[in-house]
Amino acid sequence: MTSEAQHPVVEDRTCQRAVRRRELRKIVPLADTTIYELERRGEFPRRFYLTSKCVVWDLDEIERWLTSRREACLAAQNRRAPSPDVRLRKLRPVGASSR
Repeated sequence: MTSEAQHPVVEDRTCQRAVRRRELRKIVPLADTTIYELERRGEFPRRFYLTSKCVVWDLDEIERWLTSRREACLAAQNRRAPSPDVRLRKLRPVGASSR
């Protein structure tokens, strides 16, 4: 006889594929310290331990994070101010003629 209080219902968060740090670096070209800082602030998927010495990340969460960053970047580009015309600069203007 088991009660629901003894075995709480856990939402289905299966990890189809876990990646270790070396593979994560290939997918996300950020320094380890940057990844750890983003993770600490809750802006990057959290790692979890397979063993006491093996840390992994859920590949699906990493891919969703990359997609959300890409979408945020594209949305920001639509709101961005136009780039200044470098030919109108007073210091070091870029000429229209070729060298």
